[in-house]
Amino acid sequence: MPNRLAQATSPYLLQHADNPVDWWPWETDAFEEARRRDVPVFLSVGYSACHWCHVMAHESFEDDDTAAYMNGHFVSVKVDREERPDVDAVYMEAVQAATGQGGWPMSVFMTPDGEPFYFGTYFPPEARHGMPSFRQVLEGVHNAWTSRRDEVGEVAGKITRDLAGRELSAGDAGMPTEETQALALLQLTRDVDPASGWFKGDTKFPPSMVIEFLLRHHARAGSVAALEMAEGLCGAMARSSLYDQVGGGFHRYVLTPRVGGPLVPHFEKMLYDNALLCRVYAHLWRATGSDLARRVALETADFMVRELRTAQGGFASALDADSEDPLTGEHVEGAYYAWTPAQLREVLGEADGDLAAGWFGVTEEGTFEHGTSVLRLPQDGPVAEAGKFAEVRARLLAARDRRPAPGRDDKVVAAWNGLAVAALAECGAYFERPDLVERATEAADLLVRLHFDATGGRVRLARTSKDGRAGANAGVLEDYGDVAEGFLALAAVTGEGVWLEFAGFLLDLVLDRFTAEDGTLYDTAHDAERLIRRPQDPTDTAAPSGWTAAAGALLSYAAHTGSEAHRTAAERALGVVHALGPRVPRFIGHGLAVAEALLDGPREVAVVGRPGDPALAALHRTALLGTAPGAVVAVGPPGAADGGEFPLLAGRTLVEDRPAAYVCRHFVCARPTTDPAALAGELGTARA
Repeated sequence: MPNRLAQATSPYLLQHADNPVDWWPWETDAFEEARRRDVPVFLSVGYSACHWCHVMAHESFEDDDTAAYMNGHFVSVKVDREERPDVDAVYMEAVQAATGQGGWPMSVFMTPDGEPFYFGTYFPPEARHGMPSFRQVLEGVHNAWTSRRDEVGEVAGKITRDLAGRELSAGDAGMPTEETQALALLQLTRDVDPASGWFKGDTKFPPSMVIEFLLRHHARAGSVAALEMAEGLCGAMARSSLYDQVGGGFHRYVLTPRVGGPLVPHFEKMLYDNALLCRVYAHLWRATGSDLARRVALETADFMVRELRTAQGGFASALDADSEDPLTGEHVEGAYYAWTPAQLREVLGEADGDLAAGWFGVTEEGTFEHGTSVLRLPQDGPVAEAGKFAEVRARLLAARDRRPAPGRDDKVVAAWNGLAVAALAECGAYFERPDLVERATEAADLLVRLHFDATGGRVRLARTSKDGRAGANAGVLEDYGDVAEGFLALAAVTGEGVWLEFAGFLLDLVLDRFTAEDGTLYDTAHDAERLIRRPQDPTDTAAPSGWTAAAGALLSYAAHTGSEAHRTAAERALGVVHALGPRVPRFIGHGLAVAEALLDGPREVAVVGRPGDPALAALHRTALLGTAPGAVVAVGPPGAADGGEFPLLAGRTLVEDRPAAYVCRHFVCARPTTDPAALAGELGTARA
C-alpha cells in the first residue's frame, strides 16, 4: 500500500512511495506525530540521480524487517534535496560539522523540535569497512532516546546553538580589488596540476564558475596565465570520460582509480552542470576561436534539448547514473555509456570499430568494469578527419539509443532552468542557431507562466514544477538569482525588454525578502518556513551560490537601468568575495567572476537601428561577442526618449542614418560607432 509520498510531485519521493517504511514528507504534521508518540524523527535526504541513495533504499528501505523497526520507533521523513535545498543545507552543515564530511544519502536523527543529535550518510545493511549497519544505528539511537534522554537533549541543544552562531554578515570587508583577483589567481595556480590540466585531488568536479572567472580575468587584465589555465581545464574535461564522447554533455564528476589508469566518471548527468559548462565552453570559443570549445558547447546544448527538455518546454533536473545492463538485466552504474571492442565492431564493422577503439581508448581488458571501457580521447589534437569522426559518433549514438536508457528526473527546478536559458540563448546567438534561442525562450516562458505565483496575495517564485504543475515549495535565493540571470541574457540576445522587466521584478523581491539591512543575503525569504537556522552560504557548490548569483544579476540589472539600489546591493554582497577569494578561490568562483564585471564597470552597450537592417544585426552580434566581463547589451529601434523597453536606449539615435552602438563605462561614454570592428575593439576580442 502506498505511503504518504504517493501524492508528491518529486520523482525522488515517488520512488519511495511503495516502500514499507511509513514515510512522511517534510511537513509540520510529521513533527507533531513524533511529539505525540514521543519518538525521534529520522530524516533521509537524497535526490533521484543519486546512486548510493538507490543502494540504501534497496538494501534498507525496501526491507520489511528494517521498515517495521523504523515504523515502530521513529517518524521517518523523506526529503528531495533539490526541492528543499534549505532543509538540505541546514542539516548538511550539521552533518559536516559533526563528522567532517557530508554527502547523500544524508541520514539525520533529530528531536520532534527538529534539533539534530546523530548523523551519517550511507549506512550498509551489515557492518563493514568500519561502518555500523543501519539496524545497529537505529537500535543505538532508540536506546539512547529511551534511556539517556537528557544526554540526547543536551547534544541536540548544543548543536542547534552552534549552528545558530554561524550566521554570516556582509560586514566591512570592502569590495573586491585588483589585488583580490590577483591573489585568487595565484592560489589557483598552486592548486592546478600543470601536467594534466586538472585541479589536484582524486575526485574531480567540473570547476565551471572558476573557469568563468579565469576567462573574465584574462579579458580584463590580459592575464595569459588565466587563459592558459582555463584552456587546460576545458581541454582536460572535454577529452576525459567526464564528457560523453558519443552523445555530448557532462557527467557529474570523475575519480582517479587507485590502481592507475584513466579517470572513471560518476555517470549521473545534471542540468546545472551542463548548462554552466555549455556557457563556459561558448565563452572560451568567444575568447579564442577554439574548434574544440565550439564543438563541446554545441553538443552540450543539443544534449540538453534532446534528452532533458520536457513536454512543457522546461528542462528536467537529471539523468540517473544507473541503467539496465542489456546483457545481465541488472541495474548498474554506467551500463548505458560503456563499450567493449566487440560492441564497437558490431556497430561499426571491423575496420571502423578498431579505429574507434583506438580513438576512444577502448581496450580488450577494459578500463571500467566487467571488461568494458568508458569512452575518452586519450591523445592530443584531432583524432581523425572531422567528418569521419562525426559520422562514427553518430552511428554509435544511434546504436546506444537502442539500449535501456537511464531514468530521468522530470522535475523542473527554477534555478537550473535559469542557467539553461542563459546558456542556450548565448549559444544560439554566438553560433547562429536560432532554434536554441527558441528553446531558451520557451523555457523562460514556462518559468513565468508556471513558477511565478501570486496566490494568497503574496508573490513568490516556485522552486519546482513537474508535468505542468507547480510544486508547493518556495524558491530560494539561487532561484531568484539564476532565473534573473537567464532573463537578462535572453533580453540581450532577443532584444525583448519584457525579460529585463521580469528580471527586475525578481530582483526587487531579492532586495525586499532576502536581504538584511547591512546587505547580508539569506538563502530563504524573510517569511519562509523557520528552520533551526536560517540558511545562508556565499560559497559555490556544484552551481553558483545564491548569494553571488543574486549579486551578479543585481549588478547587471543596475547597469541596464541605472538603479543605485541594485548597484549598492551588489557591491555590499561582493564584500564576501574580498574576504574569501584570495583564500579559497575554488569555492567562490562565481563571486570572483562577478567581481571582474564590477571592476570592469560593467560596460553598457546600446545598439540602435531599424529592425531587419543587416547592419544592425552585425553590430548586435559584435556586442554579444565582446569579451568585456559582464557587459550588458540592449538593442532596439532609435527614437524613444525614455528608451522604451530598455533604459539604455534612451536618447540613442542613428548616426548618419545608420545603425550605431554606444558604449559607456563608469559614467563615461565613448563616441558612438557604426563600425563593427571599432565596436569589437571597445569590447575586447570578438569572433567574426
